[in-house]
Amino acid sequence: MPSYTCPMHPEIRRDAPGLCPECGMRLLPEKAESEPHGGHGGMKMPDGVAPPGKHEGHSLAIFARKFWVSLFLTLPVVLQSGLWQKISGRPFPSFPGSAFFPFALGSIIFFYGGWVFLQGALREVRARLPGMMTLIAIAISAAYAYSVYATFSGKSGDLYWELTTLITVMLLGHWLEMRAVQSTQGALKELSKLLPDTVEVVRNGKPEIVELSELREGDLFIVRPGGKVAADGVVAEGKTELDESMVTGESRPVRKGVGSEVIAGTVNGDGSLTVRVTKIGEKTFLAGVMRLVAEAQASKSRLQILSDRAAQVLTVIAVGGGFLTLTAWLFVAEPGYAVERMVAVLVIACPHALGLAVPLVASISTMLAAKNGFLVKQRLALEAAKDVDVVLFDKTGTLTKGAYGVDRVWNFSGADTAEVLRLAAAVDGPSEHVIAKAIAAKARQDGISVQSVSDFSRVPGKGVKGIVAGEEISAGGRALLEQREGAVPGRYGTEIDAENKKGKTVVYVLKGGQPFGAIALADVIREESRQAVADLKNMGLKVAMITGDSEDVAAWVAGELGIDEVFAKVLPEKKAEKVKLLQQKGQKVAMVGDGINDAPALTQADLGIAIGAGTNVAIESAGIILVRNDPRDIPKIITLSRRTYAKMIQNILWASGYNIVALPLAAGALAFKGIVLQPAWSAVFMSLSTVIVAVNAMALRKAKLGRE
Repeated sequence: MPSYTCPMHPEIRRDAPGLCPECGMRLLPEKAESEPHGGHGGMKMPDGVAPPGKHEGHSLAIFARKFWVSLFLTLPVVLQSGLWQKISGRPFPSFPGSAFFPFALGSIIFFYGGWVFLQGALREVRARLPGMMTLIAIAISAAYAYSVYATFSGKSGDLYWELTTLITVMLLGHWLEMRAVQSTQGALKELSKLLPDTVEVVRNGKPEIVELSELREGDLFIVRPGGKVAADGVVAEGKTELDESMVTGESRPVRKGVGSEVIAGTVNGDGSLTVRVTKIGEKTFLAGVMRLVAEAQASKSRLQILSDRAAQVLTVIAVGGGFLTLTAWLFVAEPGYAVERMVAVLVIACPHALGLAVPLVASISTMLAAKNGFLVKQRLALEAAKDVDVVLFDKTGTLTKGAYGVDRVWNFSGADTAEVLRLAAAVDGPSEHVIAKAIAAKARQDGISVQSVSDFSRVPGKGVKGIVAGEEISAGGRALLEQREGAVPGRYGTEIDAENKKGKTVVYVLKGGQPFGAIALADVIREESRQAVADLKNMGLKVAMITGDSEDVAAWVAGELGIDEVFAKVLPEKKAEKVKLLQQKGQKVAMVGDGINDAPALTQADLGIAIGAGTNVAIESAGIILVRNDPRDIPKIITLSRRTYAKMIQNILWASGYNIVALPLAAGALAFKGIVLQPAWSAVFMSLSTVIVAVNAMALRKAKLGRE
């Protein structure tokens, strides 16, 4: 597998093409493979992120130093070129060898300041991917070569002041570009910093501080108040609240107690925890997030492919236009002026802005997605989200919690319903049935004190019975009620029949053999689902639901949520056919499911979204993965996709329009009107264009994707 490196930062390598995390330039293939390097706790740093202490190439500091040195040496060259005489009215002071003074300083600036561009051009040519560095290298080499020729042949018209100012401005521009771009490319580094360097483990019953790399699965470690969780694990002791916003997008602190799962990199609140390690290194959730983000940043959207092709075409046009400009001006002007025009064309046509227009926005949107609780595995998936017409939800575990919950309680005497729950929870206490557990959980949730049961027994196929507070209590389905020949009084029968038709399960509670009350249970609808469906419909999208449940249950859930279209009694292997049915109507479909039995449908859909992935961030069937079981994140995906696309279009229009206007000016199309663009100003406008693209992309970082 080829390795890819940055022309400006050769120490940065990755296994796939993409952008340099330091300067944002396109990575180029090379023959040498990168050496593996470890990270915290055995976790490798993502490809493309230089390990600490190995940043031996060019950096912001080096570009800054080269700029200041070049600027210092450029000033006397510019003054000697005639500027001093214009300012003071006197010629520049002469001294022995002063005729060669511009040559000496120009040579120093060319080889010292311009070497990074020459080196970058060599890498681009070797990779057969000529671009910005190639154009700059040709421009400064042509200016320097002609100036040297003019110096030693005795001809006038050297371009030393143009050469030195060009290199100085290019260094300044690249330095500013790097600063702007670096802030958009450092997200993976920030993720790697979430882990602590050391961890307090319990060894032989005593706490001790060890390096994170020494942590092993099964170890116990302590998380102090305000500290960071060192590895994925399960709480063995203590309770607290964790800030999981950096890895899950959950804005509110999450309560944790014994048995709760914790994620590496999350921040502890005021409590103290003892955690047993379940996953370390590459197996952790954080490592999975970093892998997915790195994969997404390496992948390309359709707009990025178009942008890359446009940048390559622009490079060819620039080289051809530059030499055409040189040839044309040689017939009507001095050679020095002709070379100057060619240099201006080559510089101003550098496709850096066009090359960065899409990748920068895509990189920012990938990290913005991660901060909002969803992971973009494929950029094409995020791009497809803006075109979605209908969002198809799997019901169980997505719109609903996938577990029974108490929905309604009746007391046939018209008294407090809490008494019905108290008796039912008491007699169901010893039972392991999911319905019994749901009733007991509801009683605990409502703070109802439940008495113990004696003489507990099961009534086969009908329910359970026992003695509670000296009275016989029974709980079960309609069969139990019919066995006791009980009848539901008055209006309650009508209400219960209506709930039955919605697919709910009704448990009857009998006291002393007589009907006392009833409890309706159902797969509980998530409160978040109501807002998610409402938000999607407000965005102009249709919402559909697919489920294996009966039509009554499906109709009830759809009615509660306001869903437009329902597919009920659908087997898992038939779900993909329903997606095709919607697609045959000309609709773009986003399928939302749990990523397991919904895999065929997720793959068939135009956009597959796996919800509730938890620590399983490697679901292959989905292009986007939700970290939380929260359907409200679906509208956020659509919003981010639309805003990302808008930013990409804005940048492409700016970068393309800039070149269309600037190229003729640089070539001298308006020279007859006295409008001439000097090479140094070409460099200023080229760099400014790139900075504008970067700043416009960075504005996406402040985007609000939806309600919390």
